[in-house]
Amino acid sequence: MKNYIIVFWGVFSCLSALSQRVAVTSPNKKVSVTLCVQSNTANTGGWYLTVDYNAEGKSTTVIPQIQLGLLRSDQDFSKALKLVKTGKPTLIHEEYTVLHGKRAHCTNAANEVTVAFETPSKAKLNLILRAYNDGVAFRYEFPEKSGSFVVKDELTAYSIPDSTKRWLEKYNPANEALYSPMADGKVQQDWGYPALFNTPDKSCWYLIHEAGLDRNYCGSKLSNAGKSTDYKITFPDQWNGRGKGESQPTVTLPWKSPWRVIIVGALSDIVESTLVDDVCPSSVVAKTDWIKPGIASWNYWSDNHGTKDYKTVCEFADLAAAMGWPYTLLDWEWDAMGNGGKLEDAIKYIKSKGLKPLMWYNSGGDHTWVSATPKDRMLTHENRVEEFAKLKNLGVAGVKIDFFESEKQDMIKYYLDILDDAAKFQMMVYFHGCLVPRGWARTYPYLMTYEGVRGAEWYNNGPEFTTTAPEHNTVLPFTRNVVGAMDYTPVTFTNSQFSHTTSYGHELALSVVFESGIQHFADRPEGYSTLPDAVRTFLKEVPNVWDNTKLLDGYPGKYIIIARQKGNEWYIGGISADNMREKRTKLDFGFLSEGVKYKLTLIADGKHDKEFAAQYLVVDKSSSVDVNMLRRGGFVASLRPLF
Repeated sequence: MKNYIIVFWGVFSCLSALSQRVAVTSPNKKVSVTLCVQSNTANTGGWYLTVDYNAEGKSTTVIPQIQLGLLRSDQDFSKALKLVKTGKPTLIHEEYTVLHGKRAHCTNAANEVTVAFETPSKAKLNLILRAYNDGVAFRYEFPEKSGSFVVKDELTAYSIPDSTKRWLEKYNPANEALYSPMADGKVQQDWGYPALFNTPDKSCWYLIHEAGLDRNYCGSKLSNAGKSTDYKITFPDQWNGRGKGESQPTVTLPWKSPWRVIIVGALSDIVESTLVDDVCPSSVVAKTDWIKPGIASWNYWSDNHGTKDYKTVCEFADLAAAMGWPYTLLDWEWDAMGNGGKLEDAIKYIKSKGLKPLMWYNSGGDHTWVSATPKDRMLTHENRVEEFAKLKNLGVAGVKIDFFESEKQDMIKYYLDILDDAAKFQMMVYFHGCLVPRGWARTYPYLMTYEGVRGAEWYNNGPEFTTTAPEHNTVLPFTRNVVGAMDYTPVTFTNSQFSHTTSYGHELALSVVFESGIQHFADRPEGYSTLPDAVRTFLKEVPNVWDNTKLLDGYPGKYIIIARQKGNEWYIGGISADNMREKRTKLDFGFLSEGVKYKLTLIADGKHDKEFAAQYLVVDKSSSVDVNMLRRGGFVASLRPLF
């Protein structure tokens, strides 16, 4: 991985400090954030931000007001703040590479200004503002060199006009709810990240999130419970994590808050953005050859006690070997394995097939009600060192750690302590029952994926997902999967405890539509062995790590068509949520290289939802192909250059 940063100092036209206003504009001049002071005398010294978007000669106010401020245990940093200095504008330009994600080569480019305030008692607060080509980021800073305080409240609140369409997920500590489309703020409650909005004039989309969260703060959520149009940053509830830990974070100076991130632009800007990672620190590990993204077989979806059975474990190892996938996951109850073998036998068998095992753990501790074992082996530094040493000796490649149930500051420390210890043993990690990504994958590239999503596991939890999955699947690429890897555990053709209504083409397309550094294809072995040759070949060859990503078409909750590049090859996935009618679409290839012909393999819905139709064509940049998706249908395509 390579990483470098260039900082230029100078006077930019993006800055104006007249009349207590500071404006920062993105390098491409499309996005701007402006700092203003409240004109209402009752709020003297109260400051807020506005965000604007300018495209094709039209200027749109994206968010008319973002209220600012912090309430610290010693004093209020929201009112009577005096602007004492506006720093020199800085052009940040940083290029870096990642090992997994939607794009291999990323650029962190923004104009930045730091504004210094002080309270009547001369306590200092800085506000760091950045304008990116695809959004805005800001954070607070206490620059003083000593002191420890409790942050009683963060007063950041996004004012969203009622005519703004929005897609929001009711908050729960596991972040596994459905997104709901709404036209206003009449539903008043707590909401999880990320939150998607479309301006009243439909000209601009924006996604609100949090990034760069570290041990010095807690995770937050949004709440409009106080005022329907104001989505306020809100700390975790005290009951989260069984009441363990403090809801209000303690900060030690000097201190910086997490970034408040707003991705802004067209829908393609939202889907293709890496802004959540861009603002985060670079990798903490220099040697990365042990970090190997890949596809894994997974026995839990089809048999909730699959890992307890040695023979089932072997069957899923055989599946991964037959499909050319590098991993199989041993889920809960591996410590109680029987029916012909124990854990050591299973690992020996898995390794004999040329695979590497991944292993599940309960995060343990009093923060979770869940007693599933093995439990507590990740709870302390001493526990982790002992367990990681054993796993390293056994040849285990990574761990899946589950049931965190809180985003309080103590739990954020726990997440990051796990990651720090895992690196010492070159152990890949992924989290379940957890927070949604906050950009950590850039800093800890061996953090391969997170759950934090209502995924295919919900076909085991009740009948609801049978009817909600098609729409939900078309919302996730515009929301949850934008901000980081997503362990949905897709591509299931058979049924688990409750049935699908998605077509086989739809399920196949999820292999491209959803991105995850470890991608668990969750069906049982016969679900894949009975597929047509073309489909099996596609699932053997489809990557899960991408050089580039392009949104070709789509709308949240209706459909999506997305293209992803690996080397000289492209893969396309398309899905529809329409319950009433088939969707016919024209697939254009304008994103292909000029002057190159490609072999197109197109696998779409057949005559019914359990049938495929494959065709093979030669196409180039000027070509187009008609594709038909059944109700709740889908398709995939691969494109390989003909040399």
